Amino acid sequence: MKAFVLLCLLLPFAALAQSVALQGMMGNRALLIIDGSAPRGVAPGDAHQGVRVLSTTGDEAVVEIGGKRHTLRVGDAPASVGGSGPRGGNRIVLTAGSGGHFFSQGAINGRAAQFMVDTGATAVSMGLPDARRLGVPYESGQRIQMGTANGVVPAWLVRLDSVRVGDVEVFGVEGIVSQQPMPYVLLGNSFLARFQMKRDNDQMVLERRY
Repeated sequence: MKAFVLLCLLLPFAALAQSVALQGMMGNRALLIIDGSAPRGVAPGDAHQGVRVLSTTGDEAVVEIGGKRHTLRVGDAPASVGGSGPRGGNRIVLTAGSGGHFFSQGAINGRAAQFMVDTGATAVSMGLPDARRLGVPYESGQRIQMGTANGVVPAWLVRLDSVRVGDVEVFGVEGIVSQQPMPYVLLGNSFLARFQMKRDNDQMVLERRY
């Protein structure tokens, strides 16, 4: 299988975090994704990048940012928690890693998803486990065949209510659900075609067209 290099969406720095998502729990530590960074385990009473964890229980964590409390749940879309996000919600900035891949944290239908930009994919594509976790009604979609590195597998053509990357949200996006599990949700051309794409060395900028 093709090797992937994890990379994060870069957002403008601010005194407070732009977005915080709870990826999971590690003992009593909350695995926080702050401004698209790699997950960091933070124990109750400790703080990271201005986010203090007050308590953890089950799949929830109560955090404090700038004196305000927020309850985060595993699987929810990243919460905007202060500062100002990318202006206008029309611009996405990504930076590539040594493998040249672009990754970002975002959401599908309001639920957290990890994307990998794939200009060769015709649509936003995901495996069956991700579709179930994201609540995508794939069974009502159109049955198709999807070519993969391991051959042709059954798939479903679906309509995603919304796809969000950073502060940019697009509605009514064509998606493909593969019966075969996939390590990431591929951010394909059904999303990318709505943006003007510019690449300068290891940086990619997507400017919304419509």
